[in-house]
Amino acid sequence: MAGDAGKQRWSSRLGFLMAAIGSAVGLGNLWRFPFQAGENGGGAFVLIYIACVFLIGYPVLIAELAIGRHKSAAAVAATPGMAARPGRSPNWQIASWFGIAMAVLVLPSYSMISGQIMAYSVMAFMGDLGAGNAPPLYGGTITSMVWFTAFLAITMAVALRGLNKGIETASVFLMPMFFLILVSLAAFALFSGAASDALAYLFTPRFDEVTPEVVLAALGQALFSLGLGGALMITLGSFLSGDENISSNATVIAGADTSVAIVAGLMIFPIVFAFGMNPAAGMGLIFETLPTFFAGIEFGNLIGGAFFFLAFIAALTSSISILMVARTIGSEQFGISERNATMLFGLLAWGGGIGIVLIDGLDTLLDWLVGSVVLPLGALTAALLAGWAAPRSLMRAELAQTSDWLFALWRGSIRYLVPLAITAIFVTGLAG
Repeated sequence: MAGDAGKQRWSSRLGFLMAAIGSAVGLGNLWRFPFQAGENGGGAFVLIYIACVFLIGYPVLIAELAIGRHKSAAAVAATPGMAARPGRSPNWQIASWFGIAMAVLVLPSYSMISGQIMAYSVMAFMGDLGAGNAPPLYGGTITSMVWFTAFLAITMAVALRGLNKGIETASVFLMPMFFLILVSLAAFALFSGAASDALAYLFTPRFDEVTPEVVLAALGQALFSLGLGGALMITLGSFLSGDENISSNATVIAGADTSVAIVAGLMIFPIVFAFGMNPAAGMGLIFETLPTFFAGIEFGNLIGGAFFFLAFIAALTSSISILMVARTIGSEQFGISERNATMLFGLLAWGGGIGIVLIDGLDTLLDWLVGSVVLPLGALTAALLAGWAAPRSLMRAELAQTSDWLFALWRGSIRYLVPLAITAIFVTGLAG
């Protein structure tokens, strides 16, 4: 394995896994997955989503971690060396520039939504969610910008502390808390809500509702949820030591991420069906429907506060990782200090948030652009790089701890199945 021996590393496997899982587990699981499932037919969408995770997402996840560790460099620096072979173009570094696109396009809208989640958590604990009406602490442009700025400031503060003292320490502290709250809320929802209806909705496939758009949405959700296609896992992988088993770590990350998405559905939909709510309510499911429910039940302030605090943890761990990607790229590629890179991209995200406030529909456009265009194209480029441009011997060395049969299966998938599937779903979905 190539790499810089003096480069900073994860202090432990637990630290890496918590950071990687925290990066993957975000609003894509708690917010985006439930409303995507609700809008796209429930059970059929869930099955297609799981298939996309393990047939497409898992091989790409292995590839991105291996790409990052190979050069032990930032996302942009890692990719040209993978194709260091006669006749290979240096333009393969485009695979990592999707990371910059993701940071610029995702962080503003992500932080805006996360700021609203912060506000709702505080209001819920205070017992003042407004019962679905205009919430007192989040009722206008000024307050939304205050909460957005506060969330972004927290993200920047953690990122400024660096790899081990920042993202790793925060993830090791926050992720166990996240899992505990998630399981507790899911148990509450299943025992007090319409569990049978939720299970039927999530796990009974209705393939007559499947359209090209549904398949594209499931693929985009799988890539978005796992943090693939945006150089996030490439950059996190760049801090891995040579003795780490990439395929084993990828299995843990993909399994944990998918489990969280399913449990999030089991946490939300029993409540939705028990109280006659619309499962396809989209963003309103989180910020309008559920607050009304929490405001009307006993101990709703504690349950609602815990729910929104759970979402806050998920959002924070992911936003820190997104900013870390931009920070690492800025430092290693543009020759600026890590502190200045963090401040620069943080301020760019803040400016993007102002644009979202001023331009109606910009957040929806950015969400579609990232989930349906940037991430599929980024994942496709990473697959082609790992499967075709990089020498087989190089990839085998990076995956030395992987068994021969699993490596052969991965290589066949990353060379043929993944590119064909992403291309077919991407083109068909856009045409539809």
